[in-house]
Amino acid sequence: MSAQKPVRRITAPQIAARKGGEPIVALTSYHAHTAQIVDRHADVILVGDSLGMVMHGMDSTVPVPLDLMIMHGRAVMRGSRRALVVVDLPFGAYEESPQAAFRSAVRVMKETGCGAVKLEGGARMADTIRFLVERGIPVMAHIGLTPQSSNTLGGFKTQGRDQDSWPRHEADAQAVAEAGAFAVVLEGMVEPLAARITAQIPIPTIGIGASAACDGQILVLEDMLGLNPTPPKFVKVYGALGPAIEEAVRAYADEVKSRAFPAEDHVYR
Repeated sequence: MSAQKPVRRITAPQIAARKGGEPIVALTSYHAHTAQIVDRHADVILVGDSLGMVMHGMDSTVPVPLDLMIMHGRAVMRGSRRALVVVDLPFGAYEESPQAAFRSAVRVMKETGCGAVKLEGGARMADTIRFLVERGIPVMAHIGLTPQSSNTLGGFKTQGRDQDSWPRHEADAQAVAEAGAFAVVLEGMVEPLAARITAQIPIPTIGIGASAACDGQILVLEDMLGLNPTPPKFVKVYGALGPAIEEAVRAYADEVKSRAFPAEDHVYR
């Protein structure tokens, strides 16, 4: 009987090579059990700093510390086998200098075993992206609506509504591609601008609230599963887990109160 072939993880260069080809499937995950499910269907699993809001009830991603990203990154790596796992560098872990970003990225990659890191910012972060890539760290970029900059953007606002701003976003996309990013997330960006950028740059674009023309798509897993009662406009809800969990908890509470649970099948004799 032949031994089962080991599963090889998708790599950052393999994702880069998907430009203009089969669309890239990406989802977030923050824990081992959901990573195990997502891994069977997604090319990329992002351990996003959105976990601060989704998992820990924070008002934004700004307070998320590096240690928390590493903890969740480890969990996702334990639960997955084939997808490329990308871990966000949180606010304050990389902006100071390329050297500071390198130290943070090295910690993330060594302590989680992930295949790449992601950081926010376009032209202003190009030197940092180049510094990391030249030292062996694959980088996914993130432009458009950058949640870590929500305090300077004035909130979570759609980008590109004013066509005069398009050259700035296009320059950001070109800058991160030239710096060596293997892919770039386009978030909260008007559709024609996202489609235009996708056609302009040589690396894959991964849209979230952007365009179907992007080379791939990503959503927050909890949003698309229906666990967020007020998801963003760009989210399509593919499941109704929120109401299902509510019903299950209600049924459990009722049975505990009526002493119907535990029944004979649930106790030891």
